[in-house]
Amino acid sequence: MSERRSISTDAAPKAIGPYSQAIVAGGFVHCSGQIPLDPATGQIVPGDVAAQTERVMKNLAAVLAASGSEFSRVVKCTVFLSDMAHFPAMNEVYGRHFSGVAPARSTVAVAALPRGALVEIDCVALV
Repeated sequence: MSERRSISTDAAPKAIGPYSQAIVAGGFVHCSGQIPLDPATGQIVPGDVAAQTERVMKNLAAVLAASGSEFSRVVKCTVFLSDMAHFPAMNEVYGRHFSGVAPARSTVAVAALPRGALVEIDCVALV
């Protein structure tokens, strides 16, 4: 059985519940969902879904880096939106962070996200 290792970095928001920012196991890093919290203030960044998606991607990049990975090694993302009308703006920002082969992705609309966020994204990447 493969060992698992918890990932934690000050460059991304601290977990706001009983979970790890990410877990490395079996050659993969499983990143918990990131919402648009500024790691310096612990507050949701102001602005629209584009601004919030940019913060989410920065948070994910920090967690991936702490695990020894990066966006080019992401194999799957799940995007949670508070309103599917936000999809085009989120998609434009999200797409700027991936080049080459894009990861597999699911996008779903949800009733609500923690702290009133407009977007949350998690991912799985190769380490």
